[in-house]
Amino acid sequence: MLYVIADDELQLGVFPMESADLGHLIRLIEGDLPDSHAERKKAKPDFEALTRLAPFDRHPHGALLALGSGGRKPRRRAVLVALDERGAQAASVRPIDAAALFDALKSEIDDLNIEGAVVSGDRLLLMHRGNKSHAFSAVIGFSLSAVLRSIACDNFLPKLPILSLRHYDLGTIEGIPLCFTDGAALPGGELVFSAIAEDTSDNYSDGPCIASAVGMIGPYGNVQVLSYVDRPCKIEGVHAERNGSELRLWLVTDADDATIPATLLTGELRPPQ
Repeated sequence: MLYVIADDELQLGVFPMESADLGHLIRLIEGDLPDSHAERKKAKPDFEALTRLAPFDRHPHGALLALGSGGRKPRRRAVLVALDERGAQAASVRPIDAAALFDALKSEIDDLNIEGAVVSGDRLLLMHRGNKSHAFSAVIGFSLSAVLRSIACDNFLPKLPILSLRHYDLGTIEGIPLCFTDGAALPGGELVFSAIAEDTSDNYSDGPCIASAVGMIGPYGNVQVLSYVDRPCKIEGVHAERNGSELRLWLVTDADDATIPATLLTGELRPPQ
């Protein structure tokens, strides 16, 4: 199954990978969002990050964890969707209070904007996206066991100790910084990422996307590969799997326009030899 979240919706999209059957939606949060773009932007939970959790506690098939971007109060929410042998089910959705975790992050990161969540080894990594005013992106690491313990026992993500925090400068395009939009972990400890250069000066306003790229961070935290995408699209989601000597990529776009459907792109990335 392919699971996709949208930053201006309240549902999780579920799509079959092996057939042409239509997908379906699973509601993450009750209620409705305003139709007006400006009002919708104020009210939305801004789900930007989605990661899969391995089996833990009362979740023998694991779960999906969705996180808001964290910059404003409505965006400091998380949702857990338990998995069974068929995948995600609507009856297994559970809200998680993440306000304390996001409040703690805001004291460490200027203009906080979490765009990706990745499980890598014994850590949950959150990927912060910068902008023209605060150009650096960042990867922040937390103890995965502490995160799972809080979710299982309390439906709550408290202020957790930050185990690692690394800033990244991916360069600029036409004076606009290239910044993270998502990530995917590989078994060897590498991290595949997507990034865009969006002409905006804060974590709230949208702007034109000048360029998109994909790349790889090595197990010691250094950027090993950076490759620009040869089409003008805003890539906000990435999944990666090894395919021989190549990395197979699935990329999801976001046009910041409700009248334009998201696009699923596929491609390959050559890791360093």
